[in-house]
Amino acid sequence: MITTLPLWPTSGAQNSMTGGACSTPEVQTKMRMSARIQGMLENQLVNKVTWKIPNALALVGSASGETWNGMTTSWITQLSMEPVLIGIGVDNHAVTHRLISEGGSFSVNLWDPEDKRVFVKFSKPAVRQGMTLNERAVRLGKTGAPIFEDAIAFMDCEVRRSIDLGTHTLFVGEVVDAGIRDDTKRAAAMSDTRMKYGGVRRGGM
Repeated sequence: MITTLPLWPTSGAQNSMTGGACSTPEVQTKMRMSARIQGMLENQLVNKVTWKIPNALALVGSASGETWNGMTTSWITQLSMEPVLIGIGVDNHAVTHRLISEGGSFSVNLWDPEDKRVFVKFSKPAVRQGMTLNERAVRLGKTGAPIFEDAIAFMDCEVRRSIDLGTHTLFVGEVVDAGIRDDTKRAAAMSDTRMKYGGVRRGGM
């Protein structure tokens, strides 16, 4: 069962933490204050700083029934050692968000940096034909999420929690299967490409 947590605590949750001092209007005030603080920062400065965060670049596989997708992502991190939990950030409007929410699982596929053109192809919803996504061979993992045969390594994850963080949701998955196809290769990173993702959403905060 996936537990979804909101970005801001509910009034009841706030009251339990503060002895009843907070109310819904106060939470709304805090949200407005946060927006004003963000507005004081120069968008370009935020972008330049966040783009310097070293990120791996990978493909996320997701599925709900017969609908499968692969998506380029750089928002990946390990969150726990026991159990082994992996977190990925997914845009709330992305096809992958819907498929992970419905299917309850996802795969993280690490990639050879010499094959970096794949990341451009999977920056939009993938086209499925049989056991391929964008003409890349896949198989279904233990969780039912598609795993790319060309990946140098993969993790197959069952969602344990999802947290709405504003524009994106953090999906927390427990690794139930993993594998390495080529241990001599390093995983691709954002710095291997000219791609940028993060900072301020285009058009403003």
